[in-house]
Amino acid sequence: MKEKAMASPKAQVRPAPKGAKKKDKGASAFRLPFTRINYIGLGVGIAIIVVGYICLAQPPVDNFVSRTLAPILLVLGYCVVIPIAIFLKEPKSKTAKG
Repeated sequence: MKEKAMASPKAQVRPAPKGAKKKDKGASAFRLPFTRINYIGLGVGIAIIVVGYICLAQPPVDNFVSRTLAPILLVLGYCVVIPIAIFLKEPKSKTAKG
């Protein structure tokens, strides 16, 4: 009968490749890619959504503000402004070519 080699229950640790930097345990490895422009866009989107809900809560249910303007503002905030704010990137600085 052929005997199968059994793997040891302990995981083998591989040595780090040459030139690999050791991670600093105090520093955070994860950083959000958002910049100031992203946060401003998110703030504008949230403000549009809040105004849309305020318009939606106006007393006569069948008036222009609550029936037409509020849904337009809510769709604009949720489906246009917030996604644009998330995907927007900071423009790269141009170096002066002499």
